[in-house]
Amino acid sequence: MNAQAGQSQLFGHPRGLTVLATTHLWERFSFWGMQVLLMLYMTKYLLLPEHARNVLGLGAFRAALVSIFGPMTDLAFAAQIAGLYSGLLYGTPLIGAWLGDRVLGRTRTVTIGCLMMSAGHLAMASEQLFLPALILIILGGGGVIGNMSAQIGLLYAPDDHRRTRAFGIYLITLNIGALIAPLIIGTLGEKVSWHWGFGAAGIGMVIGLITYLAGRRHLPPDQISQRGQRAKLSRAEWRKVAALLCLLIPYCLYNAAAFQAYGIMYVWADKAVDRTVLGWEVPVTWIGIVDGILTIVGIIIATRIWNALEKRGREPHDFTKLTIGYAGIGAAFLFAAAIALLPLVPIALWIGFFILLDLWYGWADPPLQALVSRDSPASVTATMMALLSVSTMFSFFLIGWMGRFFEPLGPPLYWTLVAAVAGSGALFMVVFRGPILRLLEPEAE
Repeated sequence: MNAQAGQSQLFGHPRGLTVLATTHLWERFSFWGMQVLLMLYMTKYLLLPEHARNVLGLGAFRAALVSIFGPMTDLAFAAQIAGLYSGLLYGTPLIGAWLGDRVLGRTRTVTIGCLMMSAGHLAMASEQLFLPALILIILGGGGVIGNMSAQIGLLYAPDDHRRTRAFGIYLITLNIGALIAPLIIGTLGEKVSWHWGFGAAGIGMVIGLITYLAGRRHLPPDQISQRGQRAKLSRAEWRKVAALLCLLIPYCLYNAAAFQAYGIMYVWADKAVDRTVLGWEVPVTWIGIVDGILTIVGIIIATRIWNALEKRGREPHDFTKLTIGYAGIGAAFLFAAAIALLPLVPIALWIGFFILLDLWYGWADPPLQALVSRDSPASVTATMMALLSVSTMFSFFLIGWMGRFFEPLGPPLYWTLVAAVAGSGALFMVVFRGPILRLLEPEAE
């Protein structure tokens, strides 16, 4: 059953959406708190010799990475750690989806994941436990990310057009978390203590867990598939799976570009952007507040455009939305490359980059999530949603590897390279639109 019959509604959507979106808000609050602090924390504190020697296993870990990727500066090492951490955080949901689909059920898997993430964020308050803390967060995230997305899809019937809007709402809550994370976690980390900031992220995860448990009665019932009970996919279903897997390629490129704005860009802006306002230097992490607001505005604008076009029977296909979104991200980074030529970038121009960037997230994320949740065979829905996270894993691995080119290329050329990565995703959508759409068309068996 793909939707809960007779489920109570709130603002035109099942109440389960409110539970999942609010839980997602606090999980993303913690995630984005880590994102805004991690590179700054490593480059300005943790990797300094007097602190690095206290971190359990860091020396051996660096030696292992050097043996694989070659010598690297502290900045490149920090980028590699951030890329591996974020990538694995998006890769483990494939395991979490298997646990949710086949072993524990989605609700129990999400609960255990929230507990592990809470422990990991709280452990970040100790620099000695830096690596074990990252491992806990990675493993916990595996239980949360894909399973909650799958639960959203299961709130709606396959032909329910509210599904895409629901994922838009889900993305808005992500950005509310991203909005308040810099204000609380970023400010505590930069202005008070790095460890206070990470501790606040842990508290946010605990709040998310409480929210999820309190609203369990509104969630879709778990249907655990026993071994031997999984229905075999038909030829038409395999075609759909193949088509959706193809769409992960440009999505990976898009994410590899977009997430550059929350790692190395913070390190660049810490020195390259004039952040003085009325004689006070604004914390670099506060750009996340602007980013969160602008992304929400961008999603609202995109949704209103789609609604207006739908009334005229002209709402663009989700493929068209994705192409526009990917191209828009590339254009934003070309703007970043242009302003990076200035000796000191005014904060207004840096905000201008985020205005351009955030206008396009609503065109790039909800349409693909809606496509995957709608067109995936029912028996592998959670797995396919988890594969979205796996593609993001490769995006972050690519980001970590690209970090070594920032110093030799310099900011203008590096941001141009990032723009080319996003543009490649848009080009893929244009070139392969026809073949992929034909794969998604159902066949009579």
